[in-house]
Amino acid sequence: MKKILSIILLLNFATICFSTNVLAVTTPKKMEAVWMATVFNIDFPNIKNNVAAQKNEFIEKLDQLKAIGINTVVVQVRPKADALYKSDINPWSDVLTGTQGKDPGYDPVAFMIEEAHKRDMAFHAWLNPYRVTTSGTDVSALCENHPARLHPDWLISYNNALYYNPEIQGVKSHIIATVQEIVTNYDVDGIDFDDYFYPSGYPLPQGEKKDGVAAKSRIQHINDMIQRVGAAIKSIDKDVLFGVSPMGIWKNNTSDPAGSETSGNQSYYAVYADTRTWIKNEWIDYVVPQIYWETGNKAAAYEILVKWWSEQVKGTKVGLYIGQGLYKDVVVKEISAQLRINQKYIEVEGSFYYGMKSLLANVAGCKDKVKVAINQLLPLEMDTNIRAAALISSSRSAVNTGTVTASILNIRNGSGLQYAIKTKVVRGTRVTILDSETGWYSVRLPNGQVGWASADYIQVIK
Repeated sequence: MKKILSIILLLNFATICFSTNVLAVTTPKKMEAVWMATVFNIDFPNIKNNVAAQKNEFIEKLDQLKAIGINTVVVQVRPKADALYKSDINPWSDVLTGTQGKDPGYDPVAFMIEEAHKRDMAFHAWLNPYRVTTSGTDVSALCENHPARLHPDWLISYNNALYYNPEIQGVKSHIIATVQEIVTNYDVDGIDFDDYFYPSGYPLPQGEKKDGVAAKSRIQHINDMIQRVGAAIKSIDKDVLFGVSPMGIWKNNTSDPAGSETSGNQSYYAVYADTRTWIKNEWIDYVVPQIYWETGNKAAAYEILVKWWSEQVKGTKVGLYIGQGLYKDVVVKEISAQLRINQKYIEVEGSFYYGMKSLLANVAGCKDKVKVAINQLLPLEMDTNIRAAALISSSRSAVNTGTVTASILNIRNGSGLQYAIKTKVVRGTRVTILDSETGWYSVRLPNGQVGWASADYIQVIK
């Protein structure tokens, strides 16, 4: 971020002198983001020990995401207490070369930021603060300069894996120093922590209860880390955002009246993440609850949770983005409906999509549906040429065209009579059909507006 002001000035000068259409990079308020997982090489990189191949792969994926309308990429740069960037604190990650601690021959994060900013996309560095291994508890298997190997007293072991102990002051200092190093040395637009804090289900001492002294102490240790990390970021660059992506349920209302009307796994008790406190104290800039359930889920219905999280951020400066679980078949099939639900809540400022492979592979048409949804939300104040280009781009996924048969047809904000009327069109109006739900079409009008119309009054033209 420290270089962005000078970049903006240069680009503005270029625009004036050369009439180019290049736009400066800014962190968008309405983020449409994707998580790019590197642990187990889930999303990146597909090939190890090959600088050119890794660079080409990232560029190709970035271009595909840009074409969909994604404006923020959230890359997992610290998957297992290691690094996809040049660090004096954490060793090089084995996902790059197959060997932890081995220099990959380039700085992936520096390269990724440059490429993202070239495309006016924000770059957020995704860190897992505590995980050391995904499998195995032998510290000698770690590279020689790994902090966990140098400080075995920092570790806890659970379910055949190693984690940094959140209660150790040295661990907290190490996490803060890790974040400070990234924000100081790289033009990141944000830092994103995922939903792993204490190991999920890590047992309390014998005789302790879920709201007892030991549990509250764990909550306080995580709170302390979050507050200190947020403060450290702002002390270096106030424009770098700090976000957290917690499990979708804070507490069920059976555990706490302030909780949601759900009956699923509670992050407060499972991993000791008191996200609600972080929001109320504004220790974070944004929150991305992972609401990875379908709309009719009995234990955790999608809209119930969107509404609950909307109420938590109301009156605060904390931005709310919804984590969409495209890796689940049941979710990917109804992603259009979920994104329409999001639009009902003014506090929801965008989505973070998990399951980049599903998105790019267009599983169940999700890429087309997400692309349409994003372009529906393009701000009216956006440069008309950019807006038009985006809408034209989205039309490539259109299903058909149609003609209005009613004398006057209401165009609504959603697929049902309960949604507000945004405009009206007359008989004979030609529309582009973008999507469909039972009895309704998502249509784009000749003036570029997008809305929903009753399918009974549109004659489809094959």
